Amino acid sequence: MPTNTNVIRLILSSLSIRNDAEKFDAIHKAVESDIEFRGSRLWILIFAILLASVGLNINSTAVIIGAMLISPLMGPINGMGYSIATYNFPLLRKAFKNYSFAVFASLAASTMYFAISPVSIAHSELLARTSPTIYDVLIALFGGLAGTLSLTTKLKGNVVPGVAIATALMPPLCTAGYGLATGQFGFFFGAVYLFTINTVFIGLSTVAFSQIMKFPLRSSINEDRRSSINRWITIVILITLVPSIYFGYLLVQKERFMENAGKLARSVSLYNGEYLLRHDIDADSKTITLIYGGRKLTDEDKAGITLRAREFGLLKATVNFQQGISFSDFSNEMTASISKSDQMKAEVNRLSMALQANARRQDSLHERSYTGRILINEMKPLFPVVTSCLYGESYRFGTQKEGAPVKVAFVDITTSQRLSASEKKKITAWLKVRLQDNGVHVIFE
Repeated sequence: MPTNTNVIRLILSSLSIRNDAEKFDAIHKAVESDIEFRGSRLWILIFAILLASVGLNINSTAVIIGAMLISPLMGPINGMGYSIATYNFPLLRKAFKNYSFAVFASLAASTMYFAISPVSIAHSELLARTSPTIYDVLIALFGGLAGTLSLTTKLKGNVVPGVAIATALMPPLCTAGYGLATGQFGFFFGAVYLFTINTVFIGLSTVAFSQIMKFPLRSSINEDRRSSINRWITIVILITLVPSIYFGYLLVQKERFMENAGKLARSVSLYNGEYLLRHDIDADSKTITLIYGGRKLTDEDKAGITLRAREFGLLKATVNFQQGISFSDFSNEMTASISKSDQMKAEVNRLSMALQANARRQDSLHERSYTGRILINEMKPLFPVVTSCLYGESYRFGTQKEGAPVKVAFVDITTSQRLSASEKKKITAWLKVRLQDNGVHVIFE
């Protein structure tokens, strides 16, 4: 029976990477070779930036990922982090010089492309690089750690391309070029800030990992200068980090407002016989505009909807009401010229719209009830042991009255044989990606 001490030693031995570490001279040589940007490496960078620009221009995720895979831009960033950790200041100057040249060449290439491109619409892939948040900091930090681990160990594999995808060094530069080419400097500064986040935290991860691995120092340095360098590193980190935390908070608040406002709109789509024609949500100004058709909403109706908005957690939201089609106004203005039958037709139209809305809702529920059939057809080739699949959605209610109900999706899986924990994990992960719902509950029978 293993003791707790032996278990801890076994875990630490499994996590240790020192046995996989490269020799320090080999690491130093690899860092130096990846810094240089001339000849074929420079042309690869230019082609990669042009490829990423095309991908952003046509809103193609696949093309953007392809550009990241061939990008050599991480070399100088790792070089700067490594040189700071080892106090190799000549190497730091060389890495920074090549980094600056690479950034300038990338900006020039992307700006030139967007200046001559006939398509100037900012699609979602491009807009996603203009508002960095704390999540981009985490992506750059963990991606940088993975890249440094690949650089300093014998297990090279495909880690560096994976880091390029995760930290997205190329698209921010392309977006900055788009901002310059179109004169939209908000795009430019947002993208440059995102690229700065990636650069700083990839470099920081390299510094931290190099110190953990105890790379030999390349020059002697006194304690005062070492403290000064560490102080400057801290200042750069704080300047980069603090705005991203604020933007991340705003993003979370905006997403929460959009979600709750959407729930409100769905709950009042048919309110006291009035049909919601359209709703507009402005998360920046916390405004919800509801446009109704049918009879005119009374003050009591508006007060009821506003109160319901509070129940959905929209305490500071402003709810505006507009009338799209008012049969009551139509009736008052045209009473002298229309007959009773015309008024009846108007009322029938109103009821018909309500019935059509209800029919669409029923059709949606009917289609959703067949989601299990769609899932089993897609799962059978991947997981042959699955014999049946049940999909459903419901609401979870808490004991506190003021808490809004939580919508929960669940999938019940029946298999022809008992599954291992890893097989269950694979099926659960696939269902979360397929349904685009990380909160889906999977039950195995």
